[in-house]
This record gives sequence, C-alpha cells and structure tokens, in this order.
Amino acid sequence: MPDYLIAPSILSADFARLGEDVSNVLDAGADVVHFDVMDNHFVPNLTVGPMVCKSLRNYGISAVIDVHLMIEPVDALIPPFANAGADIITFHPEASQDVAATLALIKENGCKAGLVLNPSTPLEQAIPFLTQIDVLLLMSVNPGFGGQSFIPATLDKIRQARALIDKQQLSIKLEVDGGINLDNISDVAAAGADMFVAGSAIFASKDYRKTITQMRSALTQHENS
Repeated sequence: MPDYLIAPSILSADFARLGEDVSNVLDAGADVVHFDVMDNHFVPNLTVGPMVCKSLRNYGISAVIDVHLMIEPVDALIPPFANAGADIITFHPEASQDVAATLALIKENGCKAGLVLNPSTPLEQAIPFLTQIDVLLLMSVNPGFGGQSFIPATLDKIRQARALIDKQQLSIKLEVDGGINLDNISDVAAAGADMFVAGSAIFASKDYRKTITQMRSALTQHENS
C-alpha cells in the first residue's frame, strides 16, 4: 500500500497567523508543509523566502517542509533554505543552468532533491535525472497562483511517470500540485501519485480535520477498489 502524504500548501494559509495556521493543519492530520516560493520573475507572483521557513521552525513546526522553488536563478537560495529548515527542495529544470549540479547542491546541503514539471514541460526532461531525485513533482496547474482548477490531462502524465518509476524500481515520491480536492484526489492516486499538495481545498475549508479525513477516506476507498 502506498504511503500517501497530504501536503497543504501554505500559499493558501492565513499569513497573519501563519505559525498557528500551519500548526492547526498539521494537528488536523496533514503530513507535510508545502512551501511555495515565487519570485515575480520565473512565475507571476511574489511569496516568501528562507526567513519565513526559519520562522516556522522557530515557532515549533517539526513536520517535513517541502520547499518548491519557482525562482530563477535557483542555486543561490538553496543553501539558505536548507539552513532555514527545509527537508525537501524541488525546482524547475528551466530555472537551472546545470540540472545535475543543482540536484547535487541540494543533497550537499542535507536535503532531499526533486524536479518540478509544468503542465507544458514534457516528462522526458526528467528522465535523465530519475536516479538522482527523491521527488518528482508534476504541476496540474500553471504555477503562480493558488485556487486554480486541476488540468485533467495531467492524469496521463502521472500514469507515465509512475510507469517509469516502477520500471526502474526507484523510491521516488510522485507528487502532484494544483487543484487537488475531494472530487479528484482518488483519481490522482489511481493514476499513480502518492503525495498530494492541496492548498485552498484545505485552508479554505471550515474544518481542516474533516477535510483531511475525507481526503484520506477517498484514498482508502481507492486502495480498496
């Protein structure tokens, strides 16, 4: 049985009380804190940096922090995020001059490393690096803003990625980010994903625990079907 991980994106959290909100969502059953970093250059929005990551650690957040870098250039911010408490750092191959070197830099700084593919980025771009990564993150929306709708064509890409990972018997987490909600999480799991980023579906709900429990129930039903 896959070890499914639910990773709420803090992009949809209440930034006026971020530590409390992240703590509440973890207490409600979430597994991972997904940390979206945007630079208003590589993507059209501006979010947070290492200082906020460090602040969450100082607040007492001990869960895995999954940092998704939507920035260019990417290498300069990897050591600061590692020092601030990141556990996983993922980036887009388009943002790196040398993808293998960037992956190595992440691991040298003590973090798990991953690649992120936009909806328009072919899966083939990740194939040369599969043995070097711990996470493959497939975007199911175009990055830049929360609250977008899931792009259905992503399901085929997830299936193809799962087949590649299984064929090589690699222990890569297959993560999906964008528009994940109660209506589609079981379909995303059925396609082969085992790590689910959900922002507004969780943080905009009135009851975090109820929403996360319902997500786990949908995943369990998929496993039993």
